[in-house]
Amino acid sequence: MVTSRFAHAEPVADSRERQIAFVSTPLGTLVVEASTRGLTYIDLARSGDHEHVSEPAPGSILAEAVRQLEEYFAGSRREFDLPLDLQLGEFERRVMEELARVPYGTTVSYGGLAAMAGHPGAARAVGNVMRSNQLMIVLPCHRVIGADGSLRGYGGLGSGLGHKRWLLELEGASLQPSSSR
Repeated sequence: MVTSRFAHAEPVADSRERQIAFVSTPLGTLVVEASTRGLTYIDLARSGDHEHVSEPAPGSILAEAVRQLEEYFAGSRREFDLPLDLQLGEFERRVMEELARVPYGTTVSYGGLAAMAGHPGAARAVGNVMRSNQLMIVLPCHRVIGADGSLRGYGGLGSGLGHKRWLLELEGASLQPSSSR
C-alpha cells in the first residue's frame, strides 16, 4: 500500500521548483520528478532527458523517491511512503487514493476499483484515470486488470503490457482480481 499524502496546493507556477533524477531499473532508466511538495512524475526516460540534471539533494523528496524505487526493484520494498503532488479532480483523486491501497502482490479489476472509489459501474472512467497516471509504480496501476484476469491497457513505462506483466511477476501477483476487491 502506498501511504499517499496528496498535496492540495495549487499547481507550481515556477518550473524551477521541480527536480529530476534518474533510476536504473530492469525495465530501463526511469525519469523521476518532484516538486517541493511531492512526487509529480515517473516514466521511462527518453533520449535527451538526461540533460541539465544534478543529483537530488540529500534528504529531499526526490532522493527519498529514488531510494524507495531502488528498494522496490531490488525486492526489499512493498509499500511506498512518499508525498504526492498531483493536480487531480475529485473523481480522479478518489480513484488514485483507492489505487494506492491495493496491496503489493494483489490485483483488482477496473470495476472493483470503481466500486472501491464509490462509483460502481464506472470501470471505463477508471480505465481513463489509469491511462493518465503520472506516477507509475508508486501509484500501482499495473495492479489493475480486467475482470476476467486479462491484462489490459497499460501505457505505463512506454511498452504496454510487457512491463505490466513484468511488474506483476516481480510482485508475485495472481492474474485474477482479489475476491475482496
